[in-house]
Amino acid sequence: MDLKRILIVEDDGDIQELLQNFLEAANYIVTLASDGVEAISRFHEKKYDLVLLDVLLPKIDGYSICELIRKESTVPIIMVTALDSEANQIKGFDLEIDDYVTKPFSMEILLRKISAVLRRTAAKPRCNQISYQGLILDIDGYQTCMNGKIIDLTLREFELLRELLTHQGKVLTRQMLLNRLWEYDFYGDERVVDTHIKNLRKKLGVDYIETIRGVGYRIDKEN
Repeated sequence: MDLKRILIVEDDGDIQELLQNFLEAANYIVTLASDGVEAISRFHEKKYDLVLLDVLLPKIDGYSICELIRKESTVPIIMVTALDSEANQIKGFDLEIDDYVTKPFSMEILLRKISAVLRRTAAKPRCNQISYQGLILDIDGYQTCMNGKIIDLTLREFELLRELLTHQGKVLTRQMLLNRLWEYDFYGDERVVDTHIKNLRKKLGVDYIETIRGVGYRIDKEN
């Protein structure tokens, strides 16, 4: 039996325990995160089938977490929050969440919503890849292939390559890349970007990445 893995992002210990107990009883594999920084860290550790996401969280709020996840994944997201206004719900759906559940909630209803979202996902597999001149990035699987050969990249190298390919034709400055990829844990020299670019070029064996002297880096648009 293929058990589904769910990431629960919730800072209330009682609600965490309630969700974990019910979901594990329903044969889901559960991982917990209590704040926004921990949520992003946990998300990068494993591949999840669904994320249950609170909005009012310490360190990084749920909307920001959703934005960060959507930059790299189409994993289903259900927001579970006390914010019940129409504006809050619209904001969530504009960030491409799959459902919105307000507290207090029925655990039985939530379980059925989770099941329904997972059924829709299984029925319509989401293709989430970037292709470029023989290079393929599997965004959800964090796998990189060059002409059919798997290239072993670090997480940061993968994210850097993904960012450049997502913005083909646009020059990304070192500071822009630091803000987007090192935002919550970087305190050093911006030349760390140069080091990662150098390693990327070496591993790929093809120099797709153009240096714009004094500005930053760019990957040209594919014809």
